[in-house]
Amino acid sequence: MGIKLGDNQYGKAEVRLVHINRDTDVHRIKDVNVTSQLRGDLEEVHTIGDNGTCLPTDTQKNTVYAKAREWGGVGAIEDFALRLARHFVDEHDYVHGARQEIEEYSWDRINTSSGPHDHAFSRNGAETRNTIVNKDGDKEWVVSGFEGLTVLKSTGSEFHGFPKTRYTTLQETTDRILATDVAARWRYVGTDHDFDKTYASVRALCLEAFAETHSLALQQTLYAMGKAVLEAHPEIAEIRFSMPNKHHFLVDLSSFDLDNPNEVFFAADRPYGKIEAVVQRDDAPEAGDAWKTVPGFL
Repeated sequence: MGIKLGDNQYGKAEVRLVHINRDTDVHRIKDVNVTSQLRGDLEEVHTIGDNGTCLPTDTQKNTVYAKAREWGGVGAIEDFALRLARHFVDEHDYVHGARQEIEEYSWDRINTSSGPHDHAFSRNGAETRNTIVNKDGDKEWVVSGFEGLTVLKSTGSEFHGFPKTRYTTLQETTDRILATDVAARWRYVGTDHDFDKTYASVRALCLEAFAETHSLALQQTLYAMGKAVLEAHPEIAEIRFSMPNKHHFLVDLSSFDLDNPNEVFFAADRPYGKIEAVVQRDDAPEAGDAWKTVPGFL
């Protein structure tokens, strides 16, 4: 029986970087979390402990900070990830591939009686923007998205007509609360895009479709969101969603001689339905290894 080394990569995880742009008195903040991983001539590192081709993970960490300074900031996280991947692959002949994953955390200017403050900020909720860039030789893939976008509709949602078995207790409804935490990832065609502009548009399109779709199922809403994105953005080949159904159950108040006309609910955090799907173009180019290292998605 033979034994050999399989696929592998290594790097520095969760490098926290905050960059302050001080070009004017109105400061701009960029708060990101970078995970850098490399692939290449690493067999002897694993098999005999020869580190001659093992760029230290600490060097990868330091490169993230140094490049933020050399490049004048972070900019769009996709562009920063691409530049990091190209640096590692192009500058080191023993590095054949790179995976750069970045999360971005949003900050809003604190409003004062004089207007938005120049250099004081408050953290904007749990939502995070993210991207994963993979580079293998000359091939590059960009998958971007967001997670933790919590949305709710207080009406305009139904659920009925489903199969019934002897284990079914769920009642059909023509008026329910629909709530979810949207996690979305989309695959770009190519790498030459205005990533910030596209991100803002995709997020807005998803919110609009969620709000305006009269939902007969969360699956239907998910598809409407993906369809809206693809119709507006030819540079996106496909979009993938993972959306839990955050259940809100009507509370029975009859024991207190009270009615409950869809006003008082119990918000259950678990168990929950988990809806996942891919919405894609039928003529989209092959994904290659774009999704290979994107965790948690179909």
